[in-house]
Amino acid sequence: MYAKKKIAGGEPDSYLVPAYARGALESRVPRYRMPQAGMLPETAYDIIRDELMLDGNARLNLASFVTTWMEPQAERLMRESFDKNIIDHDEYPQTAEIESRCVNIIARLWNSPENEEAMGTSTIGSSEAAMLAGMALLKRWRQRRRDAGRPADRPNLVMGINIQVCWEKFCTYWDVEPRYVPMETGRYHLGAKEAAALCDENTIGVVAIMGSTYDGSYEPVAEVSRELDRLEQEQGLDIPVHVDAASGGFIAPFLEPELEWDFRVPRVCSINASGHKYGLVYPGVGWVVWRSREALPEELVFEVSYLGGKMPTFSLNFSRPASQVVAQYYNFLRLGRDGYRRVLATCRDTALYLSHSLAENHPEIRLVSDGGQVPAFAFSIEAEDAGFTVFDLSQRLRDRGWQVPAYHFPRNCEQLAVMRIVVREGFNRDLADVLLADFRRHLEWFAAHPEHRPRRSGSHFRH
Repeated sequence: MYAKKKIAGGEPDSYLVPAYARGALESRVPRYRMPQAGMLPETAYDIIRDELMLDGNARLNLASFVTTWMEPQAERLMRESFDKNIIDHDEYPQTAEIESRCVNIIARLWNSPENEEAMGTSTIGSSEAAMLAGMALLKRWRQRRRDAGRPADRPNLVMGINIQVCWEKFCTYWDVEPRYVPMETGRYHLGAKEAAALCDENTIGVVAIMGSTYDGSYEPVAEVSRELDRLEQEQGLDIPVHVDAASGGFIAPFLEPELEWDFRVPRVCSINASGHKYGLVYPGVGWVVWRSREALPEELVFEVSYLGGKMPTFSLNFSRPASQVVAQYYNFLRLGRDGYRRVLATCRDTALYLSHSLAENHPEIRLVSDGGQVPAFAFSIEAEDAGFTVFDLSQRLRDRGWQVPAYHFPRNCEQLAVMRIVVREGFNRDLADVLLADFRRHLEWFAAHPEHRPRRSGSHFRH
């Protein structure tokens, strides 16, 4: 038995005691209450690290759009700025300047008409950005209604039923009626005419998505805008568009620069995107930019006196680390437009390679999308005699750590069950071939075991 040599403070010497014979590891560690005594830093680290091994491998998580790889230099910058509170502009003025540069870089990426300082901010993610954009739509609508002497107590927001859950939250939190455009077979996102048909004098705006989480497709922003133009000509309704570009906001400008979805469309008043998705930054950072200062109601901007200085703020969160914003700026400098284009083109090419390889080599697989817009695609199992479901296949792929979600589409298309694969930076062609080999292995297993009973029920996807 090893003797536990004591150091001056009475703690056992961690260099002489074997790692897994330390006192704290010889008994059960409290889970839901704070332990009475502390422990060595190495011990606390080992306990937590060992539990985290039970999580999945983030790089093999093909369900998530969130970045799972960054360069070591970016990680170093993040470590060096974790302790900076980004809200404190007076104490960290250069960090505030970097945030402002990022907002302006992004605004110009989205063809902002403003030649001076763009109106926008960083957020903790697209959920907070969407809340801010929704609040601006609501406040502007209410002011217009009051100026016209009309009631302003029944606002509604039009969007596709494939919308991200943060918009459902916005409608619930701010008492806005959500009006959902349903899916139809062959149309799995917002339709322009269908959206316009749901609009009336109480509509605060229409939300269009650049990168649906269900299948990776872009919604027709310019077409939606044209339908709203027609509605204004016929009924006098001036309804703005917000673009939720959580995924596509950092893809379309580089891979489809001619596609008009951003501030080139006059009816688009605000755009949000996730820096921690295809902005290529670890979570969590998002961005929201308005077309002009007039698009952001002044009542949403607060002047706060904090730690010796006054500063404007219009975020829902307050204190948070500066590290993700610093990492975003690193990417902008490090990659430039050419670098982003190469990274994202590689992701898209890998997604197309995967989707077409699966469809061409396995006749039971039918593509719903192929990854040609956002590098994410969905597919279903169509063969009547397949003997298995996407839920069975998803479960079996976990034997090597792959996390590929299976889910039903929403109302009107709930009979459609799919799997979805998201390709991010760090998922290379070699890994794609390994994944394809695992697909083939499991599909061969199903073919060899016709007695297999498929799982008929699967959990609905929450994006």
